[in-house]
Amino acid sequence: MLVFAVWPLGLLLKYFKDDVKLDFYLLHESFGFLVLWLMLLRLGIRLIQGRPAHETDWTATVSAIVHWLLYFALILMPISGFLATNAHGFPLRWFGFLPVWSPIGREPQIAPVFSVIHAATAWLILILVALHIAGALFHRMIRKDDVFQRML
Repeated sequence: MLVFAVWPLGLLLKYFKDDVKLDFYLLHESFGFLVLWLMLLRLGIRLIQGRPAHETDWTATVSAIVHWLLYFALILMPISGFLATNAHGFPLRWFGFLPVWSPIGREPQIAPVFSVIHAATAWLILILVALHIAGALFHRMIRKDDVFQRML
């Protein structure tokens, strides 16, 4: 759910007035950083527990690819955003209180690279979420199996 709040906030940041823009950047970055830690926790749980049992046909392959790409993108997205803001010269103070160490400082020459990765990953996540929803609907409406219920 955080992704559905952070993603559009990041997209709309350029439209905020300058006097409140930094406050919304802080929220976007702080919640994005929270997404990173929750995704790392989720990935750890997935690696320990394994995946739920399901079909072994082509849908299982597509499902596995989409899931691993989602994990990858939802981890890359906050990392690239964090590194971009640091490279632009804005270190993160998580929710305005906790300073977060960064492996890079102000590096204006590489900041645009991280920004492009961050923006491209945002669109990749949107595509992957659409594929995930399509898969859920496929299982609900065409296969009529219990996979849709498990996805909820």
